[in-house]
Amino acid sequence: MEDGLTPLVAIVGMALVTLLLRTGGYLIMGRIPLTGRVRRGLEALPGAIIIATILPVALRGGVVAIVGLAVAAVAMAVIRKDLVAVLLGVGAAAMLRSYGF
Repeated sequence: MEDGLTPLVAIVGMALVTLLLRTGGYLIMGRIPLTGRVRRGLEALPGAIIIATILPVALRGGVVAIVGLAVAAVAMAVIRKDLVAVLLGVGAAAMLRSYGF
């Protein structure tokens, strides 16, 4: 395969797999009755996914990453503005890095 074509094939392949997984999930969930227990589980998923994604990064990043994430989490809880929380978290991490952490 030509080198210029390989990334395109990979992108199209990933897009198709993503489409199939999303469609399959939609079809499967359409057959599951939404009891209170299932609803609570679905509502808890976003937080669990975020923790599972961010925690390994924070642990590898050390104190700076943990403080940055904590600042962003507190800012999000207090002011409820995503972009501001991210900027405050990045700012806290940058400030710690500038002091040699």
